[in-house]
Amino acid sequence: MHTNSSRRKFISTTVMAAGAMGMVPGALLANDSIQPTPFAQTPLPYAYNALEPYVDAMTMEIHHTKHAAAYTKNLNDAALAEFKGENLSLELVLSNISKYSAKLRNNGGGHYNHELFWKSMQATGTALHEGPLKQALMSNFNSFENFKTKMSEAAMTRFGSGWAWLYMDGEKKLQIGSTPNQDNPLMDVSPVKGQPLLGLDVWEHAYYLKYQNRRADYVNNWFNLVNWKFVEGRLIGK
Repeated sequence: MHTNSSRRKFISTTVMAAGAMGMVPGALLANDSIQPTPFAQTPLPYAYNALEPYVDAMTMEIHHTKHAAAYTKNLNDAALAEFKGENLSLELVLSNISKYSAKLRNNGGGHYNHELFWKSMQATGTALHEGPLKQALMSNFNSFENFKTKMSEAAMTRFGSGWAWLYMDGEKKLQIGSTPNQDNPLMDVSPVKGQPLLGLDVWEHAYYLKYQNRRADYVNNWFNLVNWKFVEGRLIGK
């Protein structure tokens, strides 16, 4: 049978051991200021070299483990300071991003955009099959080639760093546009607003090791990697 002294010693030892492993049980925490990290970077769904020859392995590794990882870390730091203990979805926060700091805007957008970007690509790109997405693209842009041209123009005319987007506006119509830096169509400060379906990263770190200043070559080759099944799933809500 434990005495009060031995029980206190047991609890103290348990908390210290669990804390050292990053797994402090909530029931044992006396200080509720220690909060779990709400946002996590997901592993890539393919190897770093899987997108070659269109995107090289070193670019993918640096992009994922350095740039995107930094956005996730900084987002969590900002969330800890600004969420005031509330459990908020990133989509909700981005839709009201004007109420938050520049740090949360830049890193919240950076995390959301990259998580979408990784899933929007696959090792072996496939042609767009018949289905809701192709029908919507044909309805809004007349042809797939016209859609590709407009998406490429959005990527090429984005001055400096940013993103080109295929998104669905409030009237459920497909639109193409671009945003600066790590902004996206979910944000209330964005020049284009709606639900992002497909995003193309045109920051230089996404392509410079292979393409240097040839953004047009990167954009054109990137279409070989698009995971159209994933994009269609976003369109129809799967």
